[in-house]
Amino acid sequence: MNRTAEKKTMSFTDFLRVRFKGLLDPIGAFLNRLGLKPNMVTVFGLIGTVVAAFLLARGQITWGGLLLVIMAPIDALDGTMARLRNEPTRFGGFVDSVTDRYAELFVFGGLLIHYVQQDAPVLSVLAYLAAAGSILVSYTRARAESLQYEAKIGLMTRVERYLILIPCLIFNRADIALWILAIATNFTALQRIWSVRKQAYAARDVVGLKDKEE
Repeated sequence: MNRTAEKKTMSFTDFLRVRFKGLLDPIGAFLNRLGLKPNMVTVFGLIGTVVAAFLLARGQITWGGLLLVIMAPIDALDGTMARLRNEPTRFGGFVDSVTDRYAELFVFGGLLIHYVQQDAPVLSVLAYLAAAGSILVSYTRARAESLQYEAKIGLMTRVERYLILIPCLIFNRADIALWILAIATNFTALQRIWSVRKQAYAARDVVGLKDKEE
């Protein structure tokens, strides 16, 4: 069944990958020469994020943010390494996506634990909403693309989420990040749902629509 899609646009994440290709490629090539595998780098980044989440859970917000500054760019290196090795695989992309989701859940989970221990119910709820919204932003795109729709609309991709979260953590103002992310991520997810709905109607791929016309 043919489906119509929105005009494809470059996401902010895609823009950054193109913009910093000249920096990422030499680093990725160096890591390849060391004998490291892309999936090893992916797992290393996840482990580092787990440590950062542990620091957040203990209330060491600034240190957790500083560690995330180091870990976050690793997300782009595993894909760069695979491309330079001419070994990009669907499984590698799958592992990368799954570990990204785990990494975010660990980070927000660390903040949730911290605020529960601090008896801060509002911030605890915001941490939960930010985690849910972040996962839904990624899930709505993945699910839409599996159905051959386009769902890159919205601002709160993983890179943008980290650009908001990490500076706030470093300056020990996680509350500001949580307010922004709790609202903006869920808004982005709703944007994507609405976008897919419009595409479905344009493609006349809505339950009951064809029957009515017949």
